[in-house]
Amino acid sequence: MRSHNAALVLDLLRTAGREGISRLELAERTGLTPQAVSKITARLRAEGLAADAGRRASTGGKPATVLRLVPEAAHAIGLHLDRDELTAVLLDLAGERVAERSAPLDLGAGAEPVLAAVRAEVAALLPGGAGAGARPGIGSEGGAAPRAGAGGEGGGPLRAGAGGEGAAALGAGVLGVGVAMPGPLDHRAGTPGRVTGFPQWDGFPLRDELARRLGLPVVLDKDTNAAALGLALRPGAPGSFAYVHLGTGLGAGLVLGGAVLRGGRTGAGELGHQTVQLDGPPCDCGGRGCLEVLCLTALARGDVDGAARVLGTGAANLVRLLDVDRVLLGGRAVLAAPEVFARGTREVLAGLALPADVAVATAPHAVAEGAAQLILAPVFGNRPSGFGGEPPTVGA
Repeated sequence: MRSHNAALVLDLLRTAGREGISRLELAERTGLTPQAVSKITARLRAEGLAADAGRRASTGGKPATVLRLVPEAAHAIGLHLDRDELTAVLLDLAGERVAERSAPLDLGAGAEPVLAAVRAEVAALLPGGAGAGARPGIGSEGGAAPRAGAGGEGGGPLRAGAGGEGAAALGAGVLGVGVAMPGPLDHRAGTPGRVTGFPQWDGFPLRDELARRLGLPVVLDKDTNAAALGLALRPGAPGSFAYVHLGTGLGAGLVLGGAVLRGGRTGAGELGHQTVQLDGPPCDCGGRGCLEVLCLTALARGDVDGAARVLGTGAANLVRLLDVDRVLLGGRAVLAAPEVFARGTREVLAGLALPADVAVATAPHAVAEGAAQLILAPVFGNRPSGFGGEPPTVGA
């Protein structure tokens, strides 16, 4: 209960921004007693997670002290393992990107080269001299090794600076690592499935093996789910929408009622493997005429308008099935020609009299940043559904 209440307070501190919020306002908005709020905020201040932000005039008595979140007090790493590229980002508690790196990656090279590349990029991302192990009370109890429910037990923590240049010195711990990759996969077990084009990953304990090598809690999810989560947590985000991603593959992240829909086997949103042409070209998934192979084939021959119409057809199927009124487009192929894909999708929807709004999610690292939010969101009480283990403990 104490961790839940601390998460409520932290979330209000985060949303208040630099202007901060008073203890009285915290009590009113959380429903906690002023005494409980005082105890929680005292712990948060002692741990460096909250600080004074000045004073504010009150309706009676002395001016109220205003508190704010200290974003640099802790961080989360987000990794996007794409078929041909690795992107790593470091976010602070406010969700702001502090550092980023990218490097070529061959997902088909097998586990060992990929794991080595991840470890090297994480080491290079972190600042020299700042330990990557979680601080006491953050990420694991007493600063112990990651628990199995959060990614498995492993060896000693990776130390920042071991892999070269990093961000400016932060002097704070890392809560954990969120990893996003193409599906299918099992987010509960932390294992990939038969990733389209790379079936050798089927059943590999990626989450637990990364946790062992990095010495940090690790969470694994599909790339599209991670991006959808990050977009759903942004201020003003709609409660329900479909995120359609076109990059090295095609998939969707679905947000319904403010929560990411993953399904019982993390199979929700496998939009790319809907069959739309029975006699179409073969797909690496084993089917024929899938949206993904049609889209990628159109792009390969330079027909961006055709790829946009195919993408629009997939988006129309989602709108009809889920009755969402907003579609967000993303992924490197979309970002290379955002107006073409937005126009093509709108035209398909309009031709079918489907009134959904279409926009492009312009963030270039939406998947990696969403992966980091898999770690950050539980700190503020927004725990993604379906994940085992305990969320990072802050201010308990």
